[in-house]
This record gives sequence, C-alpha cells and structure tokens, in this order.
Amino acid sequence: MTCLMVQGTTSDAGKSTLVAGLARLLQRRGIKVAPFKPQNMALNSAVTENGGEIGRAQALQAQAAKLAPHTDMNPVLLKPSSDTGAQVIIHGQAIGTMQALDYHHYKATAKAAVLDAFGRLSNQYQCVLVEGAGSPAEINLRENDIANMGFAEAVDCPVILIADIDKGGVFAHLVGTLALLSESERARIAGFVINRFRGDMALLQSGLDWLEEYTGKPVLGVIPYLHDFYLDAEDAISRAQQLSDTQLTVVVPVLPRISNHTDFDALRLHPQVNLHYISVADEIPPCDLIILPGSKNVRADCAALKRNNWQKKLNKHLRYGGKLVGICGGLQMLGNNISDPEGIEDTPGEITGFGFLNFTTRLTASKTLTNVQGTLQLNGQQANVSGYEIHCGVSEGPAFAHSCENAPLVFTKAGQKVPDGALSSDNQLFATYCHGLFDSPAALPLILQWAGLSDSQPFDLQRYRERQINRLADTLEAHLNPQWLSKLGVRS
Repeated sequence: MTCLMVQGTTSDAGKSTLVAGLARLLQRRGIKVAPFKPQNMALNSAVTENGGEIGRAQALQAQAAKLAPHTDMNPVLLKPSSDTGAQVIIHGQAIGTMQALDYHHYKATAKAAVLDAFGRLSNQYQCVLVEGAGSPAEINLRENDIANMGFAEAVDCPVILIADIDKGGVFAHLVGTLALLSESERARIAGFVINRFRGDMALLQSGLDWLEEYTGKPVLGVIPYLHDFYLDAEDAISRAQQLSDTQLTVVVPVLPRISNHTDFDALRLHPQVNLHYISVADEIPPCDLIILPGSKNVRADCAALKRNNWQKKLNKHLRYGGKLVGICGGLQMLGNNISDPEGIEDTPGEITGFGFLNFTTRLTASKTLTNVQGTLQLNGQQANVSGYEIHCGVSEGPAFAHSCENAPLVFTKAGQKVPDGALSSDNQLFATYCHGLFDSPAALPLILQWAGLSDSQPFDLQRYRERQINRLADTLEAHLNPQWLSKLGVRS
C-alpha cells in the first residue's frame, strides 16, 4: 500500500484540490485509490452510503476516485456552532458538542478513531491520499496533533507541502513552515508544489532554483491558475457573481454559522442565474428569489437576521411577489418558533421564527442523516429529485399536514412513500430539509420556473464536476514532475 499526505502552508492553499486531482489521475491508471482526511473542521458536509457524515471535500475526492463516500474517509469532523465550540462527529456520528479546550484534551481519544479508519482503508486500497488540515506549523495545536504531522509521524508517510503563490509570499510560506517543523518532520517532506501560478515561468525559475538549493527539497511542480475552475468548497464562500446576461436573481444571506452552502453551486454556475451572497447586515437587492440556507446554530442565526430587520425585509419581498425558500435551518426559521431545550446547538432556550408557515421545531439529540430520492411537485409538474438530510430537529404542525398527492416533495424511505416539505397556500414559500435539491438536473428547471424563469436551460452539476475533475487531472499530469508521478504508483 502506498500512502502520501498533502499538507498546506495555509488554509485554502490547494490541499483538497490536489488530492482530488491526484485521485482521478491514479484512478485513470487503474490504481485503487481512496481519499482520507484524519480531522476536518467544516460546515459543508455530506451523507455517506453507510449513514454517516463527512466533510464535503472528502465526498468530492471520493467522486474523483470513483468511489461512494464512506465515513472512514473522514473519521473526525468538527462542525463549529460558536467561536469556541463545535459539534464533534466520530466515524460519521455526532457524539456531542465540545468547547475548544475540551476537544484539545479529547484529541488523544480521537486519534484512535483516526488510526482505525486509516487501517481499514489501507487494507482495502492500493493507495491512500491523505489531506492535512490548515497548516502543520500552528505551534499552539501541535500537542496531540492528529490532523497534520502528528498523523504523518504515526503512520510514517511522506508529505508534500503545497503553497498558494496567488496570495503572495509563497517562498516565505514554504521556508517558514519548514523552519517550524521538527527535524524528523522536515525529513519526511518529499517536496513542494506551488499552486495557482499565473505568468511567465521564466520569471519564477530563479526563485524555484533558490528554494531547492536553500531547503534541499525538490519543487515537484507548479500548477497554473485555472480560470473558470470551480469545485465544491470545503468551507469558504466565493462571492464572485455571474457576468452573463442573467434572467433570474437569487439572494442568499451568509449567516454567521451558515452550513452546506454548496447547496447553491448549481445556481451559482447556472448561466441564467445571478446568485448574490450578502451579509445579514446588507440591504436585500432587487431579486426574484431569496433562500434561507442551512445553519449550525439556527437560533443564533435567526436572531442575527431579526436584529438586522429581516422580518420586515422578507415581508416586503413577498408583498412585491418575490419567492422564498428555506432549506434545513432555513426551513426551521420560517416556522413559528424553534426550541432547543437540551442545548443541542447552544445554551437551552427558544426563539420565535418568522411565522410564514404554521409549524414549530424542536431540536433533538438524535440527528437525521440520510440520502433521499423521490419526486418534486411544483406548479402541477413533477421531476425526479435526490439529495440528503442532515439535521437535529423535528418540525411539526399544520404546514406539514398533507398527503403524497399535494406535498411539494415525496421521498421513498424504507420502501414507503413519505410526503416532505411545505408549500404556502399562495405558492410563494417553499421549505424543505433536503440538501442538494438544486443539484438534480430534472428538478432545477422546475424550481427556476416556479421562481419566475420561464425558459430555464438545463444544467447538470454532476457532469460539470466531472469535467472539472478531469480538467484538474489533465493539468496535474502536464505540470507535476513525471518522475515523481511514476513513483506514486503502487509499490511491488
């Protein structure tokens, strides 16, 4: 079994992307490869085929390796619910919320889960590509580290260090990171990859020569900046806007604890849609559709919207004929109230919702984690839809008192057809617990038509991802050192 770890000088240096591209490159060569991230901190997650929850980036990397996502690919997932606390998910299941200092002491226990999962993958696959988290040079996080060099030392694997030249200071990032590692950790750095370079390579060469001479480490490749390149984000939100002649404007507020904003990638990339991410403090620009997204702290995020006068803003939007969608936490906000008696996401308490739909929500310790398939029913039309549910809440009330014939969504669960979601009597509000709703190529045009786009063009996000993954793999094959790539194959 071959194992290679990718660590970065900073967050968003390109670790997730490099692992995804290498996974597709090796998969093309007939190597049975799996992605692995020991510990992930992210609010974008996915539901696996074995009913667990992992980081969104690992689900994408699984797709690059042409595998179904599995909890072993990301055994520890942290989902922040405040600046100092996070829900801790081990082997795909939430075990509770911990403050940062408590988790720091818990890492020794979490390490056992990491090594167990890695051991299972090592026995099943010829190659395991490991992604680090943040930077290995965070001095305050070195004790009991399981995310970067602590893991690499435990399993004795080589490490590639990647840095983003587009941010500037790439040589300082690489040399400074090396300087903060121990002697044994520096020894396991196999080389550097420089990411997102734009310009003339001749102007960079003298710097590469100096870097290799100064550090004694090879530069394994310089990856060019890929224009119009987009894959699922692990956490960061891109606020780039569509520049085409769009016909439908969609607004999504960036909640303080927004989760699964990858729900809106299909809208962001659709040629006829102009998607605006706005701050909760911003005025809402003229738009056709507002979407309240998922949240890891729904009461706090609902309160943030209310403090910024969103009750009045949403009332005005609806009064002028706009459409409104709530997904997961956004669904919960559209009801009458949200209670958290056990303090699942925050201190125990409750908050009044926006009251657009007649139901209440109670947060519970048990977490719904399931992939769903079924039918979307809007404006007398139907479309096949698939997605996933991730939520710690039960919503009940007259808004959900409908049959399969008049429900906006009908899913097949355990062999039974189950009505899901809520649609207002005036057809202006639509709420669902289903993430990934816009990813379904048949459902997307139906939703866009409901929102006001009469001639929606088709868009298949899954095919788009495949094109981007293949483009990335082609780029790596062209720009990474071929001798090093040949060594990445399976050891005899």
